[in-house]
Amino acid sequence: MSKVDLAQFHKAFYEESLDGLDAMEQALLALDEGAEDPELINVVFRAAHSIKGGAATFGFTDVAAFTHVAENLMDEVRSGRRPMEKAVVELLLRSGDTVRDMLSLSMTGQPAATAESQALLAELSAMVSGVAVAPVAAAKAAAPAEAIEGWDIAFRPFDYLLKSGNDPARMFRELEALGPLAVTCDASKLPALADMDAESSYLGWTLSLDAGAKRAAVEGVFDWVDGDCDLTVTPRIAAPAPVAAAVAAAPVAAAAPRTVRDPAANSESSSVRVGIEKIDTLINLVGELVITQSMLSQFNDGVDASQLEMLRHGLAQLGRHTRELQESVMSIRMLPISTVFNRFPRLVRDLAQKLDKKVVLDMRGETTELDKTVLEKIGDPLVHLVRNAIDHGLEMPDKRLAAGKGDTGTLRLEAFHRGGSIVVEVADNGAGLNREAIVAKAIQRGIIATGEGMSDEAVSDLIFEAGFSTAAATTDLSGRGVGMDVVRRNVMDLGGTVAIRSVQGSGTTFTITLPLTLAIIDGLTAAVGEEIYIVPLVSIIESVQVKPDTVRSVAGGGELFRFRDNWMPIVRLFDVFGCAGQRRAVDEGIVIVVEGEGTRIGLFVDELIGQQQAVVKSLEANYRRVTGISGATILADGSVALIADVTGLVRMQARRKAA
Repeated sequence: MSKVDLAQFHKAFYEESLDGLDAMEQALLALDEGAEDPELINVVFRAAHSIKGGAATFGFTDVAAFTHVAENLMDEVRSGRRPMEKAVVELLLRSGDTVRDMLSLSMTGQPAATAESQALLAELSAMVSGVAVAPVAAAKAAAPAEAIEGWDIAFRPFDYLLKSGNDPARMFRELEALGPLAVTCDASKLPALADMDAESSYLGWTLSLDAGAKRAAVEGVFDWVDGDCDLTVTPRIAAPAPVAAAVAAAPVAAAAPRTVRDPAANSESSSVRVGIEKIDTLINLVGELVITQSMLSQFNDGVDASQLEMLRHGLAQLGRHTRELQESVMSIRMLPISTVFNRFPRLVRDLAQKLDKKVVLDMRGETTELDKTVLEKIGDPLVHLVRNAIDHGLEMPDKRLAAGKGDTGTLRLEAFHRGGSIVVEVADNGAGLNREAIVAKAIQRGIIATGEGMSDEAVSDLIFEAGFSTAAATTDLSGRGVGMDVVRRNVMDLGGTVAIRSVQGSGTTFTITLPLTLAIIDGLTAAVGEEIYIVPLVSIIESVQVKPDTVRSVAGGGELFRFRDNWMPIVRLFDVFGCAGQRRAVDEGIVIVVEGEGTRIGLFVDELIGQQQAVVKSLEANYRRVTGISGATILADGSVALIADVTGLVRMQARRKAA
């Protein structure tokens, strides 16, 4: 009998384990809030038991040993021998986080038994056995500080991070305070920060720190990046030291590197769980298409007058079934936003405890569905908004009581459909935005000359400026305005918008509007010479025919035209993409007014053809990345039309203006 290769099942085990850990975390949070449902305790026990069994089956012995001890602790709670108190909940929540890390390491072939996991394993074992072991002592036993002679660090900030007013020199100064530091730039080409965008080449540093500092001190230097980087911190061990194992089944391994990555990237999965009813619908539609194809195949030899009506009926039926099939296939990619919302109860709980605040999380519309791709990319902006709302939006309990409010603040997360878009709101009933402080900071930074005459909406938009913050001191969590430019950029990259509504003393609401899917877009088809381009409707403000007397030339060869009392640049697409435009005079063609990243420009084209739905094909996967183009689609005649990237065109215009 041939031996079965279990490696083929590793991915399925990993994804099922993550689902189990999510269910375990939700149950623990409910228990932490005082729920007394015995089934919640069983959920936690079953999750630990299933992961232990799967890990043992697939040879992940470190994970199996760890979850075995966690399972023993839950068995004591389930049998009534131990109460489900807050200390148990806290330890099990930390254990769930550790199992996630151990699974990630195991899936990449790295040792899962890190110093951190062994220290926590000692705490779990101590609680089960009833022996008091201090967490700090356990950590020291697992990884003696004197054994570490230095640290090797690989740090690569995501491109947008350094454009947000952040200074990497701060990181170098703090590391140098820990010991001698050597820095090497990894970039083969280091672009000017002003020119950095999503197309920039690799930017990063390799650092060597000669100091036996604690891991927490080294990693604490990078708190300011808030997960917006690739980071690997690896200790250099002087010599192996004998360490007593906390549990015989879980031998201590050297501390493995800790990798911090983009939360949105971590949430991505190559598989989708689909309800059986959607599969049944798809099968039925394919069956209908087969019948229709059979009906039309009888006309292979031509059509006489008596059969013409039957042919028309068959073609109409084919078109109807094709549309239904398209909608059915698209529905398979639609997932409930609860997969993103479910991460926030834990985040809110931990932040509230850290800041000594009382916060109630109110989640609504968790069943609202949107495209899997959009879902994976919206998580990071929402994390930024939630952290800022708790840290700087909601007041401390004593200040809330002094203001006549309850001591507990409310944070509302809500998702709902509006037209052809999905709307996500993040609202708090805190202090609201301070108009005077925002205006004063903007004047100080030279963003505006005066705040007189500015609407509340215009003042609120100032917090989206790169690095803008009114906080007196930046915390390791957030600052109202810090990272907000990243939020807006990420949302706009998805073809969405973000707006603010704030009432001082009453709270702030951030409203994110997103397309339901990125796989199919509604666009305006425009001709430029022999080429066809599609401009996404979500970015279009208006299409106008410009009169020559409303156009002005500016230094450097640029053009501006007057649009509703404002002057904005004209971007001639035949110049940008190097094609032969048939119309050169501005009054002969059409200017499409579009908006991206809060900036409006006019795209000059020969003529407008019409509006259509476009199935987006990746240009990068089939050719290469092209600045100003987000993808391509195939038209009815079989020709290829390129889809304009409005955000990229706006950035190109901004760089041209700066030059």
